[in-house]
Amino acid sequence: MVRILLHGANGAMGRAVTDIVKGTDGAEIAAGVDVNTENRYGYPVYESLSAVTEDADVIVDFAAAPAVDGLLRFAEAKKLPLVLCTTGLSEAQSARVRECAGHIAVLRSANMSLGVNLLLKLVQDAAKVLAVSGFDMEIVEKHHNRKLDAPSGTALALADALNNALDDAYYYTYDRHSRHEKRDPKEIGISAVRGGSIVGEHDVIFAGTDEVVTISHSAYSRTVFAKGAVEAALFLAGKPAGLYTMADVIGAQK
Repeated sequence: MVRILLHGANGAMGRAVTDIVKGTDGAEIAAGVDVNTENRYGYPVYESLSAVTEDADVIVDFAAAPAVDGLLRFAEAKKLPLVLCTTGLSEAQSARVRECAGHIAVLRSANMSLGVNLLLKLVQDAAKVLAVSGFDMEIVEKHHNRKLDAPSGTALALADALNNALDDAYYYTYDRHSRHEKRDPKEIGISAVRGGSIVGEHDVIFAGTDEVVTISHSAYSRTVFAKGAVEAALFLAGKPAGLYTMADVIGAQK
């Protein structure tokens, strides 16, 4: 049985993870951590990591970027594998994640869904054909009005996937409102939409002369991300130190 310490237990994603774990053989939530300590699910919820007394095999994190610094210190001190799902990390935090991966197993992904991780590969294959033929590349992401970071971590991961497929020859443009010039062929445009209860939509647009190819992913509930996080936790428990991604989880399932 893999025992999960759920960081951000009472948030929307924490609740979704709890629901998935209930129906997953071989997994249970040992305890949760949240600023809201309401106990809704039958496992204890603590206000801080330092208050946790239960043993765990892996941490699943769906909290907020400011909490990641303390989470990394805790995971490293306890030698606990960490599934890090929080986005919007600073460069310094990202560097700290890489440092921690030298001592513990850390799985970090901009998006936990199987479909998005397939999308990352598909857009690379498309870029090698279309961008080379002169197509412009644009990314449009849409999320609910409560999302704090923009653009989304997934949009940035998609941009990185495109750029990596093209020898990192492109740069990113996030805002054109003050620019009065034609589009640079070497830019990847990234646009963010925030509104309502949109769970997550990502469009990668390849715009050529007289034709447009769009590769899209839409998430209709948080369940897809929660399911991926639980699968990642089952994969990561017991793994040696290193930096892992959802691609490793998917590869292990083949």
